[in-house]
Amino acid sequence: MTIDNVVQICSRALYIICITAAPVLLVSLVVGLIVSIFQTVTSIQEQTLTFVPKILAIFAAIIILGHWMLNNMVEYMVGLWTDFSVYIR
Repeated sequence: MTIDNVVQICSRALYIICITAAPVLLVSLVVGLIVSIFQTVTSIQEQTLTFVPKILAIFAAIIILGHWMLNNMVEYMVGLWTDFSVYIR
């Protein structure tokens, strides 16, 4: 196994992590922004008001996008295990 192989594996792993986490993080960002705007307009400064909608939105995003996220990770691992004989040489 060469350094190029290790760099390629790590690079692909970081790419998969970023692509898989991005939708959930974007949902959290959008919901947080909407709640913050709502708090600013209504002058309500309640800490739980930002927490509860974010958690519900993240759960909904995971329910909707969970299959796609898991499929990305499984495809990466299958590719990694398929090429295992190449890596041990």
